[in-house]
Amino acid sequence: MEIDLLGHDANRAYKLLASAVVPRPIALVTTQDRQGRVNAAPFSFFNLMGSQPPILAINIADLLDGSPKHTRANIAATKEFVVNLVHRDIAESMNVCAIDFPGGANELDFAKFTPASSTKVAPPRIAESRVQIECTLAEVVNVGNNHVVIGNIVYLHVADEFLDKERMRVRTPELDLIGRMHGSGWYARTTDLFEIPRILFSEWNMKENDRAKSNGE
Repeated sequence: MEIDLLGHDANRAYKLLASAVVPRPIALVTTQDRQGRVNAAPFSFFNLMGSQPPILAINIADLLDGSPKHTRANIAATKEFVVNLVHRDIAESMNVCAIDFPGGANELDFAKFTPASSTKVAPPRIAESRVQIECTLAEVVNVGNNHVVIGNIVYLHVADEFLDKERMRVRTPELDLIGRMHGSGWYARTTDLFEIPRILFSEWNMKENDRAKSNGE
């Protein structure tokens, strides 16, 4: 089936794309307004975008009335935020943060999350998260109702038990991170893994030549 997302099927774009491009990592973003009031909200249109310098991106759409969501308004005001990654044990609390609380409400209190002081930015981290990423605002790319917030990653926190300090690698499978799936309430765990080693061109070319010779090509 062919679907024209710029034509008469444009209003179906979210449901179609969000149920096809899965799983998507979840950024549970903590911010503060100029008065220091804390906000926390999850976003799954999110990913790491580079490492030199390290950056990430989060798309934060407007509210239905066209006004900015609290997260984007706070980032615009203070230029700082924290991305807290979500593992299975805190999934239900993350979902509480998705409730449309009125402005000024502290979702951390309602979700029973523990705030922890950040190192280089003002907004707090979520202590229960196993990976927390402190960011400053690089820029916002506006495309229609999409507001892609690009953040400079300025500090990384990883719980000690999930870090291989000798190799300086995160023990990824042990994090038990979750990803956003289709529909309004479906998620996936990153526990069903398989490995495909990367192949050098020289190795691939040698195998192809050997295969061609064995087949008499």
